[in-house]
Amino acid sequence: MRRILGRVPVVLAVAALALAVGSTAEFAPPANAASDAFYQYTGDTPLSSIEPGTVLDTRTLPYHVSGFATPLTAVQLLYRTTDAQHRPTVGVTSVLVPPGADPTKAVAYQSFYDSLNPEDGPSRSVAGDVSFGGLVNSMEATLIAPLLAQGFAVIVDDTEGEQADFAAGPEYGMNTLDSIRAATHSPDTGLNTNARIGLIGYSGGAIATNWAAALAPDYAPDVDANLVGAAEGGVLVNPAHNLSYISGSIGWSGVAAMAIIGIARSYDIDFAPYLNSYGAQIVGKLSNASIANVLFQYPGLTWQQLAKPEYADPNSVPPFVEAVGKIDLGLAPTPTTPMFIGQGANGELEGSDGGKPGIGHGDGVMIAGDVRALANQYCATGNPSIQYQQYDLLSHVPSMAPWTLAALAWLSDRFAGAPAPSSCGAIAPGNSLAPQL
Repeated sequence: MRRILGRVPVVLAVAALALAVGSTAEFAPPANAASDAFYQYTGDTPLSSIEPGTVLDTRTLPYHVSGFATPLTAVQLLYRTTDAQHRPTVGVTSVLVPPGADPTKAVAYQSFYDSLNPEDGPSRSVAGDVSFGGLVNSMEATLIAPLLAQGFAVIVDDTEGEQADFAAGPEYGMNTLDSIRAATHSPDTGLNTNARIGLIGYSGGAIATNWAAALAPDYAPDVDANLVGAAEGGVLVNPAHNLSYISGSIGWSGVAAMAIIGIARSYDIDFAPYLNSYGAQIVGKLSNASIANVLFQYPGLTWQQLAKPEYADPNSVPPFVEAVGKIDLGLAPTPTTPMFIGQGANGELEGSDGGKPGIGHGDGVMIAGDVRALANQYCATGNPSIQYQQYDLLSHVPSMAPWTLAALAWLSDRFAGAPAPSSCGAIAPGNSLAPQL
């Protein structure tokens, strides 16, 4: 791992892999995202009668990067899963299979595609479609390449589900776990049913990674038994705190509007009675937006600018308070798998104020004190294998670089069977994780 990262820029690794292999399989043509029937379940058996993780359809095609086909194989699976309201639904995952892949191990890479548009999902990019919001998926190829180079099959799920339920953490987690079930039980991927699995994800990918680790013992104990560890960085913990932290910021304030839309969509909430005319305009404009449509484009935006005067306090909107509680990691179960958690703490570089009471410093969108509190909570509630690393001089985007290097090395050690390091007892105190807005 360290040799690969040190000698070959990861941006070249995909190209190197592509040139190293020839195409021997028959591939389906690239899909048209707008009319792709693969994403629809058409079977006669009701989804409620099908076990989560069951493969419903399969196709094999080339792994695409920025719309260009590579000789690497991607197996895409339509599978049964569960949405934020615990209703049966379907998801799509892509299993990237390098030459000579080891059938006994795989890495589930959770994308930070952060979008309200289903067509920005990683599977669309893998299949050859190109969208403005989905360009992040092609950029992530540079992060996936070192894993493929080591012989890992890489599972890349559309973690937000078929509706793009942005910010619905529990749904992200269940989709991730069911995608692993599907990948390890499909004969087309070549993986063993008991393959060891590592989880990795940054930012929006950390939402899926942490929720998958937290829900695995109860929702998918079969997957939990095979997890070697979860590496995550830029972690969303207490959404109530984050709403206050990014409110009025230069770079990240527009994400609040995306979260309103995502929460409304995930939990069938009608926010219309609470929004003023400007809020309704912004929510309508961003209904299919990706993170690329909001970063640094709504400087100074606040909740109060979106809400009617009588709802200027978010606590006065009961359905919002209830939904935020459902996506609060501080209220979720403690994972049993080892974890590596990285977090930036210099959010002023990205225009967020770290001086708000009860919040302190963050990386611009995620709050370091909340992440430290979560790590300490895990240590205190039965998981001694928590390693925490804070990047005091870096904000959210630049923190990804050192985190990636450390996370890949940490995950490689877990597959090698090395004992998981622990920061428990040495992590600085964090914020209160009480769920109040």
